[in-house]
Amino acid sequence: MVTIAVIGTGYVGSVSGACLADFGNTVVCVDSNSEKIESLKHGIIPIFEPGLDDIVARNMREGRLSFTTDFSGAVTASEVVFIAVGTPSADDGSADLRYVEAVAREIGRTIEKWTVVVDKSTVPIGTGRTVRAWIQEELARRGAAIPFEVVSNPEFLREGTAVYDFTHPDRVVIGTESEKARAFMKEVYRPLYLNETPYIETNLESAEMIKYASNAFLALKITFINEVANLCEKTGADVQDVAKAVGKDGRIGSKFLHPGPGYGGSCFPKDTAALARIGREHGEPMSLIETAIAANEKQKIRMVEKIRTTLGDMRGKTIAVLGLAFKQNTDDMRESPAIAICEGLVEAGAKLRLFDPAAMKEAEWRLASIRDLITFTRNEYEASKDADALVILTPWNQFRNLNLNTIKESLSLPYFFDFRNIYKRDAVEKTGLTYIGVGR
Repeated sequence: MVTIAVIGTGYVGSVSGACLADFGNTVVCVDSNSEKIESLKHGIIPIFEPGLDDIVARNMREGRLSFTTDFSGAVTASEVVFIAVGTPSADDGSADLRYVEAVAREIGRTIEKWTVVVDKSTVPIGTGRTVRAWIQEELARRGAAIPFEVVSNPEFLREGTAVYDFTHPDRVVIGTESEKARAFMKEVYRPLYLNETPYIETNLESAEMIKYASNAFLALKITFINEVANLCEKTGADVQDVAKAVGKDGRIGSKFLHPGPGYGGSCFPKDTAALARIGREHGEPMSLIETAIAANEKQKIRMVEKIRTTLGDMRGKTIAVLGLAFKQNTDDMRESPAIAICEGLVEAGAKLRLFDPAAMKEAEWRLASIRDLITFTRNEYEASKDADALVILTPWNQFRNLNLNTIKESLSLPYFFDFRNIYKRDAVEKTGLTYIGVGR
């Protein structure tokens, strides 16, 4: 059992803290937001993540998990301190490290004994050594010679399945040159070690690169199948058949070969932009990544154009949009394709009727710029009532089994845009609806 402080109670921090406690460690999660901490103390989770509330409740009940605003008390009582704060994109695409720096410097002002400091946040290559320098600067100001180690331990969490991903990872990456710190990290993840989860042991820079390379490759894979889908539309091929056959190749695999309106979320857009920026800074342009970023933006615009081409003049048209989160099982709309698509449809003259099972609250401020031309509805059928077309942007399970006859009766015009390819054309068109998918 290891005593751990997790700094930051956002998505990564809250999931990591709860799951590390579930591994048998004693964990205290720290945040400067007192309202958030009070909510967490009462079991109110600030993010939508299936299964997380149960793990938090269980470990709080067992005394392994607690929440506090007392940074100093948490850090001095812990052997391992995880930095799990946000690293948003700056205007130039680089990762904004102001929160990481603030935490690192506060650690330097606080620690009283040998401590393992872990970068859990996604940070540019080289940040681990910078974090070490920030901490050392603060120790020097104190005139203190307290030893510490910095470890890079990137997260690989998918929103909607984050609890499972943390407790059943494909690998655990530990970047450090300290054998003592490496041993501590193995103790932190002891249940995974006993289950023979692969451990990848590297230096700091390699661990940081692994995170960016992994996300960039997946973004490339999505972009590739989207471009194949666009070509399929022009040539008469069906991307569903193409993707299925390509994915059967063991060298390629079937995951992330699902065409759609483009990738979004908190990781892929931010991490590809940051990796491209790092490449430019080092004189090694990441041309594939740069192209993928541009192609992904183009894919969102393409979805708007598909609707405009089908419906013609959009002025006076009403569009029902199902799904606003960037993927199912989350309320996260960061960089969601739905934002650009909704804004594009409104710009073209349409009014929108919107529904998402989880993201309605976030949509109120994410779509504030077009608020006067959108209506939030209670369900998918209310959204489709008297609309001229229905557009599926997020593949929530409840959207996979719509009563198509009811949809047909509700719509003023029979257009059914399935931008996640979750329906078969024949099943939709036999109801009298006109089906438009992606790459089909």
